[in-house]
Amino acid sequence: MRTLHKGRQSEKSLFFKYYKWVLWFSFTLYFLTSFFITNKPLPLSKTRVSGSKSSLASRVLFESVNKTRHKSKPKNPAAFKDLKIFIYELPSEYNEDWLSNKRCSNHLFASEVAIHRALMNTYDLRTFDPYEADFFFVPVYVSCNFSTVNGFPAIGHARSLISSAIQLISSNYPFWNRTQGSDHIFVASHDYGACFHAMEDRAIDDGIPDFMKNSIILQTFGVNYKHPCQDVEHVVIPPYIPPESVRNTLEKSPLTGNRDIMVFFRGKMEVHPKNVSGKFYGKKVRTEIWRRYNGDQRFYLQRQRFAGYQSEIVRSVFCLCPLGWAPWSPRLVESVALGCVPVIIADGIQLPFPSAVKWSEISLTVAERDVGKLGRILEHVAKTNLSTIQKNLWGPAVSKALLFNDHLQEGDATWQVLESLYKKLDRSYKRSRVSSQ
Repeated sequence: MRTLHKGRQSEKSLFFKYYKWVLWFSFTLYFLTSFFITNKPLPLSKTRVSGSKSSLASRVLFESVNKTRHKSKPKNPAAFKDLKIFIYELPSEYNEDWLSNKRCSNHLFASEVAIHRALMNTYDLRTFDPYEADFFFVPVYVSCNFSTVNGFPAIGHARSLISSAIQLISSNYPFWNRTQGSDHIFVASHDYGACFHAMEDRAIDDGIPDFMKNSIILQTFGVNYKHPCQDVEHVVIPPYIPPESVRNTLEKSPLTGNRDIMVFFRGKMEVHPKNVSGKFYGKKVRTEIWRRYNGDQRFYLQRQRFAGYQSEIVRSVFCLCPLGWAPWSPRLVESVALGCVPVIIADGIQLPFPSAVKWSEISLTVAERDVGKLGRILEHVAKTNLSTIQKNLWGPAVSKALLFNDHLQEGDATWQVLESLYKKLDRSYKRSRVSSQ
């Protein structure tokens, strides 16, 4: 009997051991299956270059998936449905190293940094599997090489740096070569976009590099007539203004506060417009403004720099936005964001995001040849429809559409870029393959 009892105990113990093992195996299988279904790791074999050696793409993609696997993912904005963007993780000399200079991320050309950051943080639009991507973003910062002489961005290296990046991605990935870059996106936030020169005649002579002519360029330069520096698929974007600087200014002086300056401009106004370059700066427009209205009590004109100039904009009714070397100006964004009616003096300028910003309802356009009539024009507006323009201008959605944020916000400047890209999905290699099947 004692032997029989021991035998039963042994069987019972064996049964429980077997049961626990089956239970452990089942739970392990369940969690592993759930993990791989949810995270869908990219097969590294897909990104191998011919030969036995793993490519840079394989390493970067593997690191990217593992780095971001545990991040929370905001839902993909319904407006963009299943839009997917792959961001190349280039070596740091193409982007991150430039950020050692803090100006790189907050000067007027810094949209190249801001858009990159926003896309990196938009996890559900961003894909780590390039075979799922509609577009490919190439993050190269070319505006942060500041001159030691005058402090301005020197962009003479831009072509070689971007060419090097293209050589790198085309050698390690198949995606550039299959479309010659037509579904690839670059930012060119300089005076004349991807022509990469501040002087228009030189920009036109140099033209857009051949290696970028098939791609999509996000650029601040835009005109409503044929121009060699926009002879490429492009989206006109606003210049960068740090959103925190706008918030700080409005905390001290609200939009609807007292505006005791009628007409404001602070900036370069040469007394003799033909400067050391031998060119007429701003087509003499700024010089003409200074000559005619310096001393006019209605006009607050300043030629010197002042760090707190936003406090002057928020006190002003009209803010002059004349052309400089290029038609566009950061004053456009600052004026709108701080509630000062922009007075645009740049013939033929193409303004950013017209579907979101009804420019004709929030600004005034004065022809360059009519600068001498500015006083009369602005007096007339002040007496007639100024309140209507201000009401339109002060709507929060207007300024939001022109400001870039580190994290995508509905309606902000990066949102507007994505809406524009969504309209270009006919350039997506992935979609063209699906539609042809």
